[in-house]
Amino acid sequence: MEVSNVAIVTGASRGLGHALALELLRQDTQLITVARSHDTGLAAQAKESGCPLHQIQADLSDPDAAQMAADQISASLPPSAKRYLLINNAGTVEPINQAVDLIDAAATARAFNLNVTSVITLTAAFLRATHGVTDRRILNISSGAGRNPTPGWGVYCATKAALDHYTQVLNAENHGVRVASLAPGVIDTGMQELIRRSDASNFPDVERFAAMHEHSQLSSPTAVAAKILRYISQDDFGATVLDDIRNYA
Repeated sequence: MEVSNVAIVTGASRGLGHALALELLRQDTQLITVARSHDTGLAAQAKESGCPLHQIQADLSDPDAAQMAADQISASLPPSAKRYLLINNAGTVEPINQAVDLIDAAATARAFNLNVTSVITLTAAFLRATHGVTDRRILNISSGAGRNPTPGWGVYCATKAALDHYTQVLNAENHGVRVASLAPGVIDTGMQELIRRSDASNFPDVERFAAMHEHSQLSSPTAVAAKILRYISQDDFGATVLDDIRNYA
């Protein structure tokens, strides 16, 4: 079957990743998702939409699992599609702690593996598997935390800053791929629930996030996903490498 668009979305079982996956299935796209669990609802939606869906189960905080997912993606990409899209969305805000209490090296390593290492691994596989394709696009979901220091988020800020800088290097290397690192704004997801449960001694900004939720100031995953996919489809996508979806209507 001839395919026009192929998209890969990580962290697709919940939150923004799930919303992106659902929206892509409504856009006649062959979809490959990476998540820790199989999503029966997404499979049902794919069947209803008539769009091919391949779900890869992998914990991207484990480097071996990330490599396995990268290999499966390479083997799963159909030839001759017009556009190939990789959305590196999976991420974690944990551990949330002041610098003096970041003593769990394994937790810190898991965060870097998920937020940074898996992105680099999957991107390398994507670049190799789509070599020679004219329209290739990579979107890395970053955060304003990577551009603004936030007490309690030493690890999260560091990983997102690393992601931003990696994206800039990827762009500078000129692989013939359009790429951007995008801050998606504050979204009403499970990550926000986790943030609101933080102890103020670890995360002094917790009350501000709680107030945003109380006053319905969080964006819905569905609305943000739709904006992001419009953004990716623009002819000038990649012109601004470090970007923020809040800059767009």
